[in-house]
This record gives sequence, structure tokens and C-alpha cells, in this order.
Amino acid sequence: MRNQFHRIFVLTLVLYTTFFLDPTYAAGPLKPVRIVVGTQTLNIGYPWLTLPQAQALGYWKEEGYDVQVVPLAPPAQPIALLLAGQADFAMVNGAVVVQAHALKNEPVKVAMLNGVTDWSIGVLADSPYKSVKDLKGKVIGTFGLASGGVALLRAYFQDNGMDPDKDVQIIATGSGAPAIDALRSGRVQALVFWATAMASYENAGLKMRYMRGADWRQIPDYSLSVMEKTAQTDPKMVEGIVRGMAKATVFALANPDCARRIQWKTWPSTKPTGSSDDKVLAKWDDNVLNAQLATLSDAFTMTGGKYYGNFDPAAYDRLQQFMLRTKQIPKTVPPSDYALQIPDFYGRANSFDAGAIKQASLKCSGW
Repeated sequence: MRNQFHRIFVLTLVLYTTFFLDPTYAAGPLKPVRIVVGTQTLNIGYPWLTLPQAQALGYWKEEGYDVQVVPLAPPAQPIALLLAGQADFAMVNGAVVVQAHALKNEPVKVAMLNGVTDWSIGVLADSPYKSVKDLKGKVIGTFGLASGGVALLRAYFQDNGMDPDKDVQIIATGSGAPAIDALRSGRVQALVFWATAMASYENAGLKMRYMRGADWRQIPDYSLSVMEKTAQTDPKMVEGIVRGMAKATVFALANPDCARRIQWKTWPSTKPTGSSDDKVLAKWDDNVLNAQLATLSDAFTMTGGKYYGNFDPAAYDRLQQFMLRTKQIPKTVPPSDYALQIPDFYGRANSFDAGAIKQASLKCSGW
């Protein structure tokens, strides 16, 4: 199994280095760092991972690191590569970190809490479905039956007095065009997806209305994970990587349009297709980016509103308690088990001139 993960990682890394990595970051006395991400393409929806690599910003280079952010398509799993020692960091859903502890007793730590649970139930704007109870007897589509949104959906129905096994039908539609077609054709009456996916469906012409559990966006999700041994051995490196991501978050929040311009100029292959009008394409990417930035902003507020990426034990406890209630894990662990044991880590990782970064973003010179 380890050899299989190694082959997958090496193949992905070769393809990524050939087509995506800016060559200016491959040379020099910089220490190599690998971050694996469970996505096929690092598009506009990952500004905290792409902007630190952009030559004009160079946040990670300033810290002394040559960072390779490697997108991994299924069946490769970022957490598996992290556990196997084939990556320094893995961007994963918070549930994956919880399962690593509760199911496998693995010392995986949260280096940076990036996002909240931003799934929602989407129905067509002109549909008669105004509340979750209106979906009784209907069909709901989602990416896959093992996706994180299914547990949220089932709990939401139960909280509203419905039996998710009898009162609704949940089917796998996949994402993208198949999900859009399923809703347009009436094969499903609602979709449950994460925020950037919903934004992309709006870009495809769907006019949507949304509903979600009141507590969903108070549950943490996307997180930068690292092994405890790595954090203990090289805390300076972990701090530098998180600081670069925090700077990128500040930059993107200050001026999303500038973040998009940098993305397009640095990695033109990630520019959306489907229109010959750059204004239309910009509108589409801005819609996706703003959906992601709302998630990042909510996470910042949820964890105290002082430090970007701050780990909040109470927030992770809400996540694991939800997973226990929905039988995704058999037990919980002390919330502090997920935390880095590095004194004043987030204070130091946020020790930069945020005002200067905001001004540079607003000016957006050269882009």
C-alpha cells in the first residue's frame, strides 16, 4: 500500500512540476516543502495556497522555502501520504483529522484552521421548496454518498422531525455538469454541495436559493494538517508556511479581483472556459472566489478574529461531537490533542504587517 501511494505521489508530482509549478521557485538554497491537496486543479478557489507561490508575492520564498503544492485527484488521499511521510502537510477536511485520531490514533495536528463547513442545500429559485420540510418525499443529489454533506443533511432532516431513510431519497450525482443536469431536468429537486461548487453551478446559469443548518458554519472544516513529529522537529518551518498562507488570506480578502488577476497571469491554464468574453469569465471566477473567501472570513471570526488560521479547541470539539452523534466516529478525544504544542504559535505566524499587504492588494500594481 505504501508503494502504491509512493507511485501515485511521484506521478502526480512529475505532472504538477511540468505543468503548474513556477520554475523560479525550483532553484536556490530554499528548503523544499510539500503540501498535498485533495483536488484535481488548484483553481481560483485556493488563494491561500496559490498566492504565496506567485512570483510577485513570494511569501514562502521570503520564509526560505521552496513549496510544492501538489493537487491529488482520487483515489490518492492527502492524509494517507501525510501519514506515510510522503508529504510535509496535507490540506484536508476537518473530519479527516478527527477520524485520524478517533479511528487510528494518529498524531495529526491542525497547523491552520482555514475554513468552516460551508455546505448548503440548494433548490431552484422559482421552486416551491421554502424549507427543509418541503423536501419530504423528494430526491436530493450530492457528490457521492460518502461525502461529508450527507451526514450534515441526514442530521438536518432528523433535527426537523424527518426520517432521512424514509422521508427523502439521497442519490449520488457527481459534481459539475451531471449535478446541474440532474437539477435542471427534475431528476433531483435539490442539491447539497460545498460553497464553491454551488457558485460554479450559478455560473452555469442556475438560479439558486439556499438553506442550511443554523450551526453548520460554526463547525470547522478545511484545515492544514501536519504530523506531530514534523512540528516538533521543525517548528520554524511550520510557522513560516502558515505565515505565508495567512498573508495570502489577507491579500485575497482585501482585493479579490487582484487575487484573480494574479491567478490568471501566473497560471493561465486555470482560467475558466465557456465564454470568449473575459468579463464573463472574470465574473465567474469572482463568484467562486468570493464564496471561498466568505468561508475563510467566517473561520477567522469563529476562532476569535485575531489570528488567521488560529486553532480553536472548542470549534474542533463541536466537529467531533457532531461526528460522534452521526456515528462517523466511535469516540472523541480531548480537543487539545488536535492542537500544536508550540508556544504562541499563531501570534508569531501572524507577525507581519497586514496593513502593508492590504495596501499592496488594493493597489494591485502590475496585474
